[in-house]
Amino acid sequence: MNRLANTKNPYQGKFKKVLAVCSAGLLRSPSIAWVLSNPPYECNTRACGVSSEYALIPIDQVLVEWADVIVCADEDHMPVVMKLREQCEDPKKPVWNLQIPDRYSMRHPALVTAIQERLAALDFKSFLSDLQK
Repeated sequence: MNRLANTKNPYQGKFKKVLAVCSAGLLRSPSIAWVLSNPPYECNTRACGVSSEYALIPIDQVLVEWADVIVCADEDHMPVVMKLREQCEDPKKPVWNLQIPDRYSMRHPALVTAIQERLAALDFKSFLSDLQK
């Protein structure tokens, strides 16, 4: 089985698949993924980065195809995500921008609070519930 086929692996469960994206995939996106993997969201998450030079796990077509929803840390990540999304089976899959600046260490309490507050302000929990229907 190849990577693209694995995006449809049925044993991933009923959890919504959320791809968290930042620049290098080291600080903000893993923190976003961690918040979203816990209650009240309980999503199946992955984290990656858009920088081909610095990302530990670079964003690619397979990760974008895997996701039900993509959450970007800030506006700078949107062009790369949107270009990859255009090539997906579902080119209209939702993309969210949390507008969180790159000034925190991974899971820093202020970063976690910023993520939680932004998700609440955007009513992301209701969005996920609507996706389940």
